Amino acid sequence: MAGQGVAVMDPAVLDDLIKRLTEVRSARPGRRVQLSEAEIKQLCLASREVFLQQPNLLELEAPIKICGDIHGQYSDLLRLFEYGGFPPEANYLFLGDYVDRGKQSLETICLLLAYKIKYPENFFLLRGNHECASINRIYGFYDECKRRFNVRLWKSFTDAFNCLPVAALIDDKILCMHGGLSPDLTHLDQIRILPRPTALPDTGLLCDLLWSDPARDVKGWGMNDRGVSYTFGPDKVSEFLNKHDLDLVCRAHQVRFTFSWLLLFFLREHSGHLLWKLIRLVFCLGCRGWI
Repeated sequence: MAGQGVAVMDPAVLDDLIKRLTEVRSARPGRRVQLSEAEIKQLCLASREVFLQQPNLLELEAPIKICGDIHGQYSDLLRLFEYGGFPPEANYLFLGDYVDRGKQSLETICLLLAYKIKYPENFFLLRGNHECASINRIYGFYDECKRRFNVRLWKSFTDAFNCLPVAALIDDKILCMHGGLSPDLTHLDQIRILPRPTALPDTGLLCDLLWSDPARDVKGWGMNDRGVSYTFGPDKVSEFLNKHDLDLVCRAHQVRFTFSWLLLFFLREHSGHLLWKLIRLVFCLGCRGWI
């Protein structure tokens, strides 16, 4: 698969791009990387091919590092790799929301796509709700593409985003997605057969996987304050884990700003009670990414 993935893009061009994108880690935060429209379009085309060669529900093995929203905070992404190891030193799964909000969405998404092409079996990207044209048209990525290049390039990214997988299963026990559970999700095969490439719909399973939120003090399904998708209570998480013989659901999509928590996961105790726990991935990095 690695050979097929980079066939669209010259390996020498890819390596040079990764070198330029990573060598700024010793510079002041916010320093732009000089990128050409042609090589970025190659990234979009090559990554699109790799995404479509792999399933919509990725089946992965531990050990793997799971990372939450980056939102254009490129200096934080580089520090994350310095902390956890630059690929291929470690395996990575990112849970989406790579663009918008921050000032360097282009550098952020270009490095992530480059690593995906270079190491397709060690580096994995899921789709977040901001990998959607109607969202990143408003929250900054469109403007950044237009200011630094042109709208055509933004459309190339949109085509790549529409091919991203939406969930991952680690060791058959840990289900990962950007948003959360869905009342429409009764079997994991439903994720596997979701069509790609596709725009993000306003309702339904795909929408919920990228948009839904947990609600600790609510039972069942509720209305989401975002105006999209649902909230789900601990009872629904416990029910889902038991039904599918899973140990853990891991998601991103929200940050607790006081503590800079990035990932929320849910698991079962031996007593059968649901535990709500938080993974503090980049507290020490001072991540400023938003949701």
